[in-house]
Amino acid sequence: MIELNKEGILRITEKRDIKFVQMQFMDILGIVKSVSLPVSQLEHALDEGVLFDGSSILGYATIDESDMRAHPDMNTFQILPWSDGKLRTARMICDIYDSNGRRFAGDPRYVLHRALDKARKMGYVFNTGPEFEFFLFRIDDEGRPTNIPVDPGRYFDLMPMDESERVRKEVALMLDSLDFDVEATHHEVAPGQHEIDLRYSDALTSADRILTLKHAVKNVAKMHGLHATFMPKPVYGENGNGMHIHQSLFTLEGDNAFYDPDGDKELSDVARHYIGGLLKYAKENCAILASWVNSYKRLVPGYEAPVYISWAFHNRSALIRIPAGRGRRTRAEVRNPDPAGNPSLQFAVLLQAGLKGIEEEIEPPKPVEKDLFRIDSRTREKLGIESLPESLGHALNIMEDSEFMKEALGEHIFRHFLHIKRKEWEDYRSQVTAWELENLLGVL
Repeated sequence: MIELNKEGILRITEKRDIKFVQMQFMDILGIVKSVSLPVSQLEHALDEGVLFDGSSILGYATIDESDMRAHPDMNTFQILPWSDGKLRTARMICDIYDSNGRRFAGDPRYVLHRALDKARKMGYVFNTGPEFEFFLFRIDDEGRPTNIPVDPGRYFDLMPMDESERVRKEVALMLDSLDFDVEATHHEVAPGQHEIDLRYSDALTSADRILTLKHAVKNVAKMHGLHATFMPKPVYGENGNGMHIHQSLFTLEGDNAFYDPDGDKELSDVARHYIGGLLKYAKENCAILASWVNSYKRLVPGYEAPVYISWAFHNRSALIRIPAGRGRRTRAEVRNPDPAGNPSLQFAVLLQAGLKGIEEEIEPPKPVEKDLFRIDSRTREKLGIESLPESLGHALNIMEDSEFMKEALGEHIFRHFLHIKRKEWEDYRSQVTAWELENLLGVL
């Protein structure tokens, strides 16, 4: 067992002949950033952190406040199993500090830390278990990724040991070697689409694991001459990539706070109020959970992704589902996040919404077990069922007016995220698409 302190890390790097250590963090959009250090510089990095130019990281800082340090969290030290002997590499995930030695407000990991600290002060530990979907596509003769699926499989199909099956299983084995607790892997609904489910853990560990999982999937796919993508909707007419997030609150004593054997459906008041908060703030946090223009191509009726703001026990068309399983397994599953976003920010805004629900004792409406895609708009209106935003622009407008989101993200990320995503939306909506040319050019 590695002692995750300076001395223990230095010993294991020498014993395992580690050549490089990657210092990793994410920008506010969820893109992994990394600097590789030769192992000779590791001790200095453990003591002093790694200096970098924050103005070059999207959404981090302006040029006049650019000096930042990435301080490695020693608890995240792991040896990357896909690195070979000559280039054997370990990684640590970093917390970002400004030039004055303070935690940087624009670090997404700090936003999650703040949310977790609030939960702990209220007596809770926040656990999450993500269902992680991705596509495996062919690469063309020029080495560029296509959106041609590697396989023709559908949901839960037992495939022959082809390229995609090998990729998924190799990734699972690598993640298990990192003690990531892979619960299951399987083929998903669309051709070339796959899923890896991780067992629940505390949300900080879970967010860090997603960073590494994405890196592993892309690396293993590349080793097999394939392209892996977490793009929410890469293929027209097929289901998109989601990242359903199972979540629960545990007490500091280790009991599931969502479970009450005497409650309705064995849910506690804490669980109901938490769900009430998730529903109340679902529109306001949607731009973080589904953060790209393409995310809203997935959130349309007919492809199993949620569109309407409701909750249920059995109904998979609802935004929030309470899966079977009680006791320690009692949890809520939120279904609109996708894997292309920043997991630290996604977990943070979900937790903050749920905690608001508990603080304000928000009662959710009655669960709706009908297929929401088959209910007409007038009936949905009578039931008080609202819709999620229909586009990134719509989601940003709602977020911009949200005091809750400003508080949950902090002023820095709130402001920078809106600025960056407004530019993305304006650029996208000014494009003339192939659909418009095909359907309008000849008739207008």
